[in-house]
Amino acid sequence: MEYAILILPRAQRQISSLPLQARKRISDAIDSLEKNPRPTGVKKLKAPEDLYRIRVGDYRIIYAVQDDLLLVTVVDAGHRRNVYRRLS
Repeated sequence: MEYAILILPRAQRQISSLPLQARKRISDAIDSLEKNPRPTGVKKLKAPEDLYRIRVGDYRIIYAVQDDLLLVTVVDAGHRRNVYRRLS
C-alpha cells in the first residue's frame, strides 16, 4: 500500500525557499513517505494534533498521517531552529 502525499501551500513555500541541495534532500525524504510514513528515526510530536517529524540534516519535515485514507499531509518543513516556532 502506498500513501498519497499532500504538501500544504505553506510547506511548499518553505521548501522552495531552501537552498537547492537541502530542497533535493527534503523532496527525496518526502517521496520516501509514500512507502513508509513512519520510517526509522521518526518522532511523534507533543502537539494538539497527531504530528510527526523526520530529520533531514539540519532540516525537519513536519507531517500528519491518516491511515484510514492512506494520506500523508506535509504541514511544514524548514530549518530546525524555526520549524517548531511556526507550529505554535
